[in-house]
Amino acid sequence: MHMSRFAVLCLLGVASAPAFAQVPPLRLPAASPKASVTQTVGMTEITVRWSRPAVNGRKVWGGLVPYGEVWRTGADENTTLAFSSPVTVGGKTLPAGAYGLHTIPGEKEWTIVLSREAKAWGSYSYDPGEDAVRFTATPKEGPHEERLLFTLDDPTERSVTATLRWEKLRLSFPIEVDTKAVVLASLKEQLRGLPRFGWQGWSSAAAWCVRSDTALEQAEEWVERSIRMNRNFTNQSTKAALLEKKGDAKGAAELREKAIATATEPEVNQYGYQLLGQKKVEEALRIFEKNTRDHPASWNVWDSLAEGQATAGDRKKAVASYEKALSMGEDEVQKKRIRAEIAKLKP
Repeated sequence: MHMSRFAVLCLLGVASAPAFAQVPPLRLPAASPKASVTQTVGMTEITVRWSRPAVNGRKVWGGLVPYGEVWRTGADENTTLAFSSPVTVGGKTLPAGAYGLHTIPGEKEWTIVLSREAKAWGSYSYDPGEDAVRFTATPKEGPHEERLLFTLDDPTERSVTATLRWEKLRLSFPIEVDTKAVVLASLKEQLRGLPRFGWQGWSSAAAWCVRSDTALEQAEEWVERSIRMNRNFTNQSTKAALLEKKGDAKGAAELREKAIATATEPEVNQYGYQLLGQKKVEEALRIFEKNTRDHPASWNVWDSLAEGQATAGDRKKAVASYEKALSMGEDEVQKKRIRAEIAKLKP
């Protein structure tokens, strides 16, 4: 009995692969391409991920997307809204994590739902029992948007506005973050790692608390720990600012005087700019002038003094200080900048 060539090949395991193997499909452009947008609020990352259907000449609202029915608010898989820290949406605080975004469109009012299930396909398995929060929002009219778009608008240190834009409809809702609480929790966590072994981390954490007027008792503990590790101008300045914040202006002034006596040229300069940023121009000038007395051969201290004088409105003195810095400087880039400043100040 003679076997066919095909049968022999099968026995030998060399039959044509396309006839029997699972062949992967070709990769082609998606009808509704995926998209994402991310915005950082304070230290919190907020991300929307969705697929973008097109209007394509269709009636969208009350047609392609029926009124009164749960909609996936996109195409294909769940549209998701994810937060790296707790946020408040619809008046409710939600833990960090990813949430499925569903909506129930209406002609005059929409219901917005964030579901604890974020890995579903569309809204086909949507379960109201998995709602993390449900609230309403009012749609508005806007310019035509061919493909569904989400934006995260008007970010501040504490909030951002999520906006759905499709066809001629706009739907917005705020997302709020307790940034001070998020940062404080982050600092506590970071100080359990390698930063705990250096004075800088404790000082920086305390300085943030002082600037933010947050957890001042905690700040005092942190700055004292920094000072015990390495007493220096930076952490003593932070403690002085803390004393001032707590109402001890005299103690703050005395500590600053002691700290400045030990400060390096860059530290004094930085402190002067800090005072300028706080609109304490006269104090800043005194600090810059001290630096020129202590380091008269440094072009940088004269450059900084000139900036302070210009801020104070004393153009004549500012030009003189800039010219002194120019005569000492060697960096051509800095010299070009200084000449430009002089030109702006001269009549």
